[in-house]
Formats: sequence, structure tokens, C-alpha cells
Amino acid sequence: MTEAETITAVMRALADPTRRAVFERIVNSDEITVVELTRGSSVTQGAISQHLKSLKQAGLVCERPEGRNVYYRAQPDGLEPLADWMSDYGVFWRERFANLRNLLKEIDP
Repeated sequence: MTEAETITAVMRALADPTRRAVFERIVNSDEITVVELTRGSSVTQGAISQHLKSLKQAGLVCERPEGRNVYYRAQPDGLEPLADWMSDYGVFWRERFANLRNLLKEIDP
């Protein structure tokens, strides 16, 4: 997958609010099962499994099977392409806002 495709996959995976909530629960746990993710949510186990599939394809989570259970944990490098992409734009916008600030000071000292 190219870098652009990776960034798109991560953005698509995190665009869905339910999927984002699932991802946040995984991030806040060392490891968690589908059953634990389903418990306390209004989402079915099948839907949770589909969200996990999308998160896994985007490289945001990985799984570890153990007996009848599959444990999910956040993939540390999963957000790196998105963070890198955002930092490039951060530099761009910081420069633009600095230029705007200077222009406004010239216009209205």
C-alpha cells in the first residue's frame, strides 16, 4: 500500500464515530476481546467484529488468538502515517497564520 493509500485507509477507519469509539477503548486497554468491547455498548458483536476488521486493515489494531478468544490491541505505528501527514500541514498553516498575523499588525498597528 502506498503512503497515500495508507493515510486514506486510516482516515476512513477513524471517520466512523462508532469505530473511533471502539478504537479508543482498545487504546485504553492493554488487550481486549470482542466480548468485552460489546459489553456496555449498544453495538452488536457482529458490528464490533466488522469495525475491528476495518481497524485491522488500516493497521490500527492487531490481534492475538488465544484458545477461543482473540485479543485486540492498538498497533503503535498505526497512526504514524496520519501524524506525519498532519505535521506537514501543521508547518504549512503555522507559516500562513504567522504571515496573516504580520499583515494584520501592518494594517492595524
